[in-house]
Amino acid sequence: MWPGHVMIGQVTSPFGIDGSLKVYLTTDFPERLLGLKNVTVDRLGESRPVMKSRLQPPMAVIQLAGITTREQAETLRGALLMVPEADLPKLAPDEYYWHQLVGMAVVEEGTGRLLGELAHVLRTGAGHDVFEVARDGKKPLLIPALKSVIKRVSLGERTMTVELLPGLEEITE
Repeated sequence: MWPGHVMIGQVTSPFGIDGSLKVYLTTDFPERLLGLKNVTVDRLGESRPVMKSRLQPPMAVIQLAGITTREQAETLRGALLMVPEADLPKLAPDEYYWHQLVGMAVVEEGTGRLLGELAHVLRTGAGHDVFEVARDGKKPLLIPALKSVIKRVSLGERTMTVELLPGLEEITE
């Protein structure tokens, strides 16, 4: 990844013949894409002006400066689209961006037992995300991202304290 940048989407395919790109959005603020002036494209190694954009949830269609043919768009299939972290909208005190959580130590409330490290945030489309916790020598632990489960997040300490649902660990054994 690019230091200081956050992924907002990934190119899935060309869209039409004018160089437009179909993008799978990985942001909770898809509407901000409509006002986006520039986006960094990992595959190009640079930022490009956004000429046009429109939402087609859960996707978006965008056209970037200098990408004017379907063939050029095809070369960007799989490319990551990013924006500077400083440009992200401010969140409420108890809300966090995925990139802030990944890599945190996940500990069990009450016991303080280290469960593992938050490896991925999975978007389920079911009303809440799921945190994938990597564990040494075991299958990953999947924890629902619910306020009733996630008891405390400390960005400074890089820890997340959780109350495991009964039987959750046994399911993944």
